[in-house]
Amino acid sequence: MLDIKLFRENPDLVKEGLAKRQMETGVVDEVIALDEQRRRLILDVEAKKAERNAVSKEIGRMKSKEEREAKISAMRVLGDDIAALDETLKQTETALYDTLAGIPNIPDADVPVGPDDKHNVVLRTIGEPKHFDFEPKPHWDLGTALDIIDFESGVKLSGTRFYVLKGAGARLERALIYWMLDLHIRQGYTEFYPPWMVREEVMFASGQLPKFADNLYHDHEEDFWWVPTAEVPLTGMFMGEIIEESDLPMNLTAYTACFRREKMSAGRDVRGIKRGHQFDKVEMYKYCLPENAEQELEKMVVDACATCEGLGLTYRILKQCTGDLSFGSHKTYDVEVWAPGCQEWLEVSSVSNIGQFQARRANIKYRPADGSSLQYVNTLNGSGLGLPRTLIAVLENYQQADGSIVIPEVLKPLMGGITVIQ
Repeated sequence: MLDIKLFRENPDLVKEGLAKRQMETGVVDEVIALDEQRRRLILDVEAKKAERNAVSKEIGRMKSKEEREAKISAMRVLGDDIAALDETLKQTETALYDTLAGIPNIPDADVPVGPDDKHNVVLRTIGEPKHFDFEPKPHWDLGTALDIIDFESGVKLSGTRFYVLKGAGARLERALIYWMLDLHIRQGYTEFYPPWMVREEVMFASGQLPKFADNLYHDHEEDFWWVPTAEVPLTGMFMGEIIEESDLPMNLTAYTACFRREKMSAGRDVRGIKRGHQFDKVEMYKYCLPENAEQELEKMVVDACATCEGLGLTYRILKQCTGDLSFGSHKTYDVEVWAPGCQEWLEVSSVSNIGQFQARRANIKYRPADGSSLQYVNTLNGSGLGLPRTLIAVLENYQQADGSIVIPEVLKPLMGGITVIQ
């Protein structure tokens, strides 16, 4: 959530940011009008309450019964006025809060302007796409032939965009998760294993609600929301808390399954396992001082890229344009790996600086070491990495002419003696 002071002191900056996101800017004027109305109502209510307090003291000193009763009667009318103003103030504050909650983060000045992901900027490519002396197959053919991906059972159990990993395929997925978590721990992250269902207020704090309600799975009876990413519970971990400056930065990592309706991607990527309603992901998350956010963002990109390098994958780093930024992002880098069977670059990580956007929604502050007033922390997040796209890249890059899959060196100790899937 954006700071209301930004609307009061620099509304043009907010309008510029929304325009870069291809959004209407009239909502800025709505916020300003609601804020002004709220402040006027507060002054009116406080003035009338002060009047009521003063008259109450005056009534106590009156000796005439008639005068006292007249004042009491007048105070009843004043009390009704105060009650009506309080209700109007409450409604105005709710409208202001709801409007603010629907406004996305302002892009960093460094973010390229563009309407969609086609305008993301490729910063650098590491490695060359692997050369094969045969035509590489896509993962859906490899997985089916090796009997490690069962599409029919997935549909039988749950419907379209579900699948079952079996045998060495399931073990390879588990090995990837374990290896990634272990790598991030060595990089200085603390591992968490959070719930995969959270309360509504946690979804709101992370910026998922109300914007993405239609894309989330919700248990209405218990009012639980299934997490679309571990970013959600890792934000909620410190919701409403105060962190000591000496404890920053805090580096967290977690594995969860992730659940998304994928309504916004209907008709896209329907073949294979690239986009499903349930998938695995290892997440990296940081709490830091606002002035250190840029350097922490760069560190997190390095940490995400280390997974690609460890797996021996060709990858590239892109800077997202304004039209592709997520709702809460201030600045985002994408990490994509090359999949020779699909013949495309697959996004396996988006590393984002969220600024104080989530911290305001979650009310997460830090206590400065110099004893000054509490401040909101800065949060960052990034996949480290997302599966199954990483699994796709491993299967397609490590395939052999006979259709077998060689296990990457870093995963062999986790595969129980399996060095080749055949």
